[in-house]
Amino acid sequence: MSDATHPYRELKLATRLFGKAPEALAPEERQRVRAAAEKQRELEALILATPEAAQVQVPEPSVNDALREIRKRYPEEYDFQRSLEAAGLDLDALRAEITRDLRVEAVLERVASRAATVSETEVEIFWFMHRERFRRAEARRLRHILITINDTLAGSERAAARERIEAIEARLRKSPGRFAEQALKHSECPTAMNGGLLGTLPRGKLYPELDAAAFALAAGALSAVVETELGFHLVQCDAIEPASTLSHAEAAAQIRQHLEQQRRGVCQRSWINALRRQAVAG
Repeated sequence: MSDATHPYRELKLATRLFGKAPEALAPEERQRVRAAAEKQRELEALILATPEAAQVQVPEPSVNDALREIRKRYPEEYDFQRSLEAAGLDLDALRAEITRDLRVEAVLERVASRAATVSETEVEIFWFMHRERFRRAEARRLRHILITINDTLAGSERAAARERIEAIEARLRKSPGRFAEQALKHSECPTAMNGGLLGTLPRGKLYPELDAAAFALAAGALSAVVETELGFHLVQCDAIEPASTLSHAEAAAQIRQHLEQQRRGVCQRSWINALRRQAVAG
C-alpha cells in the first residue's frame, strides 16, 4: 500500500461526507476526501506516538467485532471482497487499519476520562439558565382509520370509499368506544393491527390535513372525515398532553450527559492542540 494514499480512510470519509464509494466520487469530491484523509493520517500519527498510546492494547475480539460490523453492510461476501479490491485493500490490511482505528479511539477515550466530573450544582445551573431548551410541545395520543381510494379496484373507487368511511363514522358517533374494533376490522393502514394507534405525537408529524383535524379535537373526540393523498381518514384523540417544561429532576440526566460530552470533547481537543504545538515546536 502506497504511503501517498490512504484507501481505508478515504473509504470511510467518502461514505461519511458524500454517502458514496471512493470510485463514485466526482473529482472535486475526491480531492476533498484525499485532503481530509491526509489530515486524519497526520493526526493519528501524532496520537499513536504518545505515551498514552503505548499503554493501549486492542483485544483481538474487538477487531473481530468491528470487522463483522463492516461485513454486515454487504449483502454477500462477494460484494465485500469487491469493495475491498476497489479500495486497494485486502483482509489483512483492513484488519490492520481497524486495529489502528480502535487504538486511536482508545487513546482518545483515555484522555476524555480525565475530564472533571459534572456536579449536581452545574446540572441545576444549566437547567435554570436554559429552561427554554426543555420545553415539551403539546402532544396527543391519536388513532386513525384509513380507507384508501383506488379507482381501478372495484369497491375502492372514490364514491365507494367515501360511503365506507361515512358508514364507519356513523357507527362511531353512536358508539365511540368501538374505534379500536372498527380500525381492526376496516382500516387499510398497518396501524389497524394495533387498533389504529398512531402513538403520542406533537404537531407536524402527520399529513397537514390530519394534523389540523387532530389538534382541533378535544380529548376523547372523533374527527369528521378527512381526506389526504392516501384516502379518507377518521381520527380519534384518546388523550392530550399539554405543553410543559421539564422539571430539573426530569431534565437532569439529559443535562448531565450533554455537559459530560461537552467536557470530554474540550479535554480531547485541548490535548490534541497541545500535541500539534509540540510537533510544530519540535
